[in-house]
Amino acid sequence: MAKKKNFEFRVVYESPRGGRICELVTPHGTIETPVFMPVGTRATVKGIEPRELDEMGAQIILSNTYHLYMRPGADLVEKAGGLHKFMNYNHPILTDSGGFQVFSLADIRKVKDDGVEFQSHIDGSRHFFTPEKAIDIENKLGADIIMAFDECTPGGCERAKAREAMERTLNWLDRCKKAHKNDKQMLFPIVQGNTYADLRLESLERTMPYADVGFGIGGLSVGEPKDVMYDMLDVMQPHYPRDKARYLMGVGSADCIVEGVLRGIDMFDCVLATRVGRNGVAFTSEGKLTIRNGVYKEDFSPLDPHCDCHVCKTYSRAYIRHLINVDEMLGGKFLSYHNLYYLIHLMEDIKKAIREDRLPEFREELKKHTNYWD
Repeated sequence: MAKKKNFEFRVVYESPRGGRICELVTPHGTIETPVFMPVGTRATVKGIEPRELDEMGAQIILSNTYHLYMRPGADLVEKAGGLHKFMNYNHPILTDSGGFQVFSLADIRKVKDDGVEFQSHIDGSRHFFTPEKAIDIENKLGADIIMAFDECTPGGCERAKAREAMERTLNWLDRCKKAHKNDKQMLFPIVQGNTYADLRLESLERTMPYADVGFGIGGLSVGEPKDVMYDMLDVMQPHYPRDKARYLMGVGSADCIVEGVLRGIDMFDCVLATRVGRNGVAFTSEGKLTIRNGVYKEDFSPLDPHCDCHVCKTYSRAYIRHLINVDEMLGGKFLSYHNLYYLIHLMEDIKKAIREDRLPEFREELKKHTNYWD
């Protein structure tokens, strides 16, 4: 059992056939894992109210340090009483450090040992993020779990670059740990190493002394094939400390969630559910459906006949297709709501399978009846 003031992580059940159920205690509530975290990048899950997150059973959401630093600014959020009060969300919140967003600004940023210089994607203004500044921003935002500032590299980059980024991430982690003073926030370090097994293991070993309650696994699902990501998880799994939460960052498709849980992962997040929803794609028990397609024009059945979410109980595929095809914002909202509901309740099915020691069979059933692995 990992314990720190205001935080605790305990393993409830480990299945001999894969997967585990744990509890992560935070100042804003206890999270039962495995868990999917909806992403509220700019202090909002796009198109979804906090009360709707409660309706669908979300336990924790994620917000983004870089975007909130840019707008409305960390000082304003702090004056509002922190993210929980600013957005009126009373459950746990996790903030990433901005490292991945800076990574995505490849053409307008320069990585140095001290930090990262970059241009704003909004107005071109110049900014400099150090580990200390990232922690200061996250402290002001006031999330329960905050991530260390790291350097993420593209999937399959050359080995020398992967090692350089890993070493820099470890150096920045030490600085983050020294800068972080708020005992109502838990700092999660991040394991890097790209797709090199020995670097992943070295990073894991050197990162664990900084992991009080949990840690992130970064730099995966950034361009490498899924099989390569699974290989990296397989390499690391025997070496994970049992009493720490394991968070696979930026991963949230149904297939990757199931495969990740089988490989010992506890926490997931991704913008995929709302992003594809706004573009007319639904996650269902039949797999991914592109609702804007003509085949659904006169289909008056629900999005998913096996789903009991508000959208499926109220509206038809034909109606939602119409909304999407005429660019009505309600269509994207409906699909975003449903997709989040699907992933949150997929986690409930996964936990049931873990308790019954049949997670491998659950995976095979899902593969057989959906197109998520295609």
